[in-house]
Amino acid sequence: MALPAQGPASAEGPCPTPSSTPAPSQAACHPVDEKLPASRLVPAALQHIAAMYAGVVTPPLIIGQAVGLDAAGMTRLIAASLLIAGLATLLQTLGVRNLAGNRLPFVNAASSAGIAPMLAIAETSAPGHQLPAIYGAVMVAGVFCLAVGPFFGRLLRFFPPLVTGVVITLIGVTLMPVPVSWAQGGDRTAADFGAMKHLALAGFTLVVVLLFQRFGRGFLRQIALLLGLFIGTLAAIPFGMADFTALREAPVAALPAPFAFGVPEFQPAAILSLCIVMLVLMTESSAGMLALGEICDRPSDGKTITRGLRTDGVATLLGPVFGGFPTSAFAQNVGVVSLTRVRSRYVVAVAGGALLVLGAFPVLGAVVSLVPMPVLGGAGIVLFGSIAVSGIRTLSEAGLDDSSNIILVAVALGAGIIPLAAPTFYAGFPAWAQTVLGSGISAGALVAVLLNLFFHHLGTRSRHTAPALKSS
Repeated sequence: MALPAQGPASAEGPCPTPSSTPAPSQAACHPVDEKLPASRLVPAALQHIAAMYAGVVTPPLIIGQAVGLDAAGMTRLIAASLLIAGLATLLQTLGVRNLAGNRLPFVNAASSAGIAPMLAIAETSAPGHQLPAIYGAVMVAGVFCLAVGPFFGRLLRFFPPLVTGVVITLIGVTLMPVPVSWAQGGDRTAADFGAMKHLALAGFTLVVVLLFQRFGRGFLRQIALLLGLFIGTLAAIPFGMADFTALREAPVAALPAPFAFGVPEFQPAAILSLCIVMLVLMTESSAGMLALGEICDRPSDGKTITRGLRTDGVATLLGPVFGGFPTSAFAQNVGVVSLTRVRSRYVVAVAGGALLVLGAFPVLGAVVSLVPMPVLGGAGIVLFGSIAVSGIRTLSEAGLDDSSNIILVAVALGAGIIPLAAPTFYAGFPAWAQTVLGSGISAGALVAVLLNLFFHHLGTRSRHTAPALKSS
């Protein structure tokens, strides 16, 4: 079955730099390859940084605390996470020939999906060997991704709009607890978690975003999310809800040193658990590329998926050298693209470059961290909700008048929502099954693919002739 072709502007050649009088070739430029003027590019990039920052620093914060790092160690770990995220994002958006990079407005960073298995590795390792054991397993997982990645691109024929719609919807739905937790304060152990002041600030931020979306025009509407984050943070300062401690204590410069946390150690059990996690991350990353392809009107074909996963593998393999963790797609930034409709990959490339700077100069990263968690929560509800809407839009064109398709979507969505509705549902399953089924995205994707095979491939004379991806 033929895979969908790329858009009119090939990924091989970027669009011309904007000028006062656009040339004919520039007028035909695909939005993904458009080079925006600085007045639009910088605010749009800031919006991506604001959306991703909390997610980028979450894994090093949790893992660093679990292994007992001091303040200096935590700073180095966070700086490493930002640095690797910046390098991976630049590689994805700009690409290296036909070797790596999907050349989409795609953000790569340390995924929170690997936190639980890495905590388990830390608990079973001797003091002083916790991070080395984690990093050894992460490096092998990166090699595993590089070896298996090309096969994912060849499996797109099993991902028609029926399946991709389910996956994209589940990305938005299963991530919704994240902004909800942020809206309540972010720290579940805090005495004021869920206090009305947090909820009020989150609600205020959400209202600001909605007002700019309703009454804003042109560029103001596109940066509604950034304006909401900025105004929400200003509103938090008089009430003492903006913490300036990180800004005062952060060092000006702190470049990550190679193997600063010890030489990697390779433990078979740890390697197996992280390879399973890598399969989950590859599924989520592929889903993110499929979603962006739909949103950007440049469907992701097999080669695009392969190059994108190869970037994941390279970042995951090299990340532990400086202190990074398993790398995958950031769904919240897919939501930014869907919400703002700013589809230029150069916007995200600038955001990746900014992450590099933030990693090298922690004092600058601390400025971004001033945004209170409730403010992020109010904006995050819009972000993740917009991802789910993209999935619903795809499902609306997937032939839901067919009863078998209705059953497929119903069961797949149900499987994806089980970990949300009953987090301990799979507690009695083996550890590898808990890793796969405990993620609503991977569980729903697995069920959707299997049911699509059952209804539309196995035992049928002619297979589905619809393209694996369809622009909606």
